[in-house]
Amino acid sequence: MKLRLVATDLDGTLVRNDFTIGARSLAALERVQALGGAVVLVTGRPIRWLHTVYEYLPIQPLAVVANGAAVYDPVADSILQATPLSPDAIAEACGRLRAAVPGVRFAVETDGGRVMLHEPEYEIGGWEVTGSSGVRCVDPVEITAQPAVKLLVNAGRQPADAFTSLVADVLDGVAEATHSSSSGIVEVSAVGVTKAAGLAWVADRFGVAPHEVVAFGDMPNDLPMFAWAGRGVAMANAHPSVLAAADHVTGGNDADGVAAFLENLLNGAL
Repeated sequence: MKLRLVATDLDGTLVRNDFTIGARSLAALERVQALGGAVVLVTGRPIRWLHTVYEYLPIQPLAVVANGAAVYDPVADSILQATPLSPDAIAEACGRLRAAVPGVRFAVETDGGRVMLHEPEYEIGGWEVTGSSGVRCVDPVEITAQPAVKLLVNAGRQPADAFTSLVADVLDGVAEATHSSSSGIVEVSAVGVTKAAGLAWVADRFGVAPHEVVAFGDMPNDLPMFAWAGRGVAMANAHPSVLAAADHVTGGNDADGVAAFLENLLNGAL
């Protein structure tokens, strides 16, 4: 294949478990760009979680954030494109889930994820605490008061796959549901919004066709991207559904699996 664009997920894929990025992976991405290819980060992360990644990178690629709901330019610190959930869709989703899931609570990511608003009962993870930059506890009515790139659904510790399936069934026709961790948090986006949709927008901007794209990932939110790209490459540590859908499997994220695959591809071994 002619490689013109590398799309890589972050956590569990390019980023190691200690939240660093290996020098080998950085060199491989630099080589792709030096050969005229584009690199795009495609992540479930909000914008406010990207700055530590860009500090590692010698290049400053565009990022498809919030599972495809927005495209972020780190150089200009601007959102190039966004497809948020409308307030009406958020209200409908919350109403359906409150009726179907005991103890459910919500948060929303706004402004591309620069801001997180959460209900008092919503459990904040270890990445941040209420009162930190961009994170605010609000009255539940504020959750549905403005557009959001992502609705976060939590009901305590839940089996991730089963809970995501339940949320998806409840929200059928209203929103998309996926997950990117084992925490039981379900990530909800507007209808039609996936990593594939966000990546397709960037590829079109660059004049790149799907068959010229290699995509790396490890979790169910990467599956639409695998279906769209010319080659989907799963990490050895990937979710079983991702391993099953992949065209190739590379090493784990702690072993610079992205770099290993790109080195072989660029050297003509694949």
